[in-house]
Formats: sequence, C-alpha cells, structure tokens
Amino acid sequence: MVQIKQFSFNIFQEHTMLAWKDGPACVVIDPGFYSTEEEQEFFSFIGENGLKPEAVLLTHAHFDHIFGVAKVQEKFGIPVYMDPKEELSFTYNEDMTALLGLSAPDTGFRYTEAREGMTIDAAGFSFEVLSTPGHAPGAVCFLDREEKLMFTGDTLFAGTIGRTDLLNSDYDQEILSIMNKLIILDPEIQFYPGHGPGSTIGRERTHNPFLEPFNEPEENFDPDADPVIIKGLQ
Repeated sequence: MVQIKQFSFNIFQEHTMLAWKDGPACVVIDPGFYSTEEEQEFFSFIGENGLKPEAVLLTHAHFDHIFGVAKVQEKFGIPVYMDPKEELSFTYNEDMTALLGLSAPDTGFRYTEAREGMTIDAAGFSFEVLSTPGHAPGAVCFLDREEKLMFTGDTLFAGTIGRTDLLNSDYDQEILSIMNKLIILDPEIQFYPGHGPGSTIGRERTHNPFLEPFNEPEENFDPDADPVIIKGLQ
C-alpha cells in the first residue's frame, strides 16, 4: 500500500512529499522546507515514523522546491535526481530570493542526472522520468505506472497548469509537454503537484480549462494505442 505524506512549506505553500510502501524505505520529493520550524517538522516526521529516505526526486529546481535539498542529502547521504538543465534555475533563484528578502537555497548538493526515458528504482517504486519543460527548462515528472502514481511538480495542477511568465519558462513548451507526455496517460493515474490539491489524468483531460480546446470526453484507455503527438501550436 502506497502512503504519501504531504507538507506545505515556505511562503509559497510548496508541497514537500514523502512516499513509501510497507517498509521504512521512502523517497523525498522536492524538499522545500525553509524555516527552522519547518525543518524540524520534516525530520521529526521521518524519525517518529521510522522512515529511511533512499532518494530525493526533484521535479525542477525553483527555489521554493529546493530550500531543503542540501540538508536532506547531508543528513542521509542519498542521491538527488535532477535534470541538468535545471542548473539554469540557480541564477533565477538568487535573483528572486534577493527580491523577496529570502535566503537563497544551498545549491551545492550533488545530483544524479534525471533524463527522459530513465527509470529510477527506489524504496520499492519504479519511477519513469518524463521530460516536461515549460514551467522550467529541466522540469520533469516522475511516473510509477504500476502504482498509477505521478509527481508533476509545477507542470500540471488540478484545474490549471504551471505559470510560464518566469525566466526560462515557455508557454508553448508547457502545452506540448502536457499534451504529449501527460494527458495521453492512463486516466486513472493520480498525480500530486507541487502546490494545491491532487487530481487524476482523466479529470484534467476533460475538465482543465487551460487545456481547451483539447478537452475531450473520457474514453476507454488503450495502453497499446499510439499517442497523438502535437507538433506545433497555431
């Protein structure tokens, strides 16, 4: 049985998550704790529940999603998976945190490349890496098909999509990523975004207003069907 603990951290209410099955092994998704109190809450939950983190999965590297990465790696000595293109977000982070009067995140952590087509096996999960640039140049989603579980970061939300008015963001890329990589998936897949409530692929396929005019009635899912690839936008 999959269990997910979701925290809401920092001024942006970013969702830092832990996911585990029956044993103590778990994965950490986008550790964004900022204050001392948030850090204590995060590590206390792990200790009190006897969890043992095996990997950190970064959907992207905007500051609100990585404030706690270096501390998690330092404490547990575990790999951090990130698309290398997200190093472009590090300069953005410095500029934005200075503007907001926040401390910039420590980006000195070591990371292992997370690229399209890779599979990350950790804590009993088998996560496929889906490259979904748009909100950020190296944004990725982590999909476990067997568990019908996905972490989408700031690419796809319940009822909306990730903002693209930021440095290195691109609206056309965002739409293409969602339509070519996510909306074609099994409609029963439950996804957990970086902010706000979760949803399913089926619900977003039919109800997400930001995907109009692509919304279509739900149909029976055929895993053997060829995906419809959208090559450009008018």
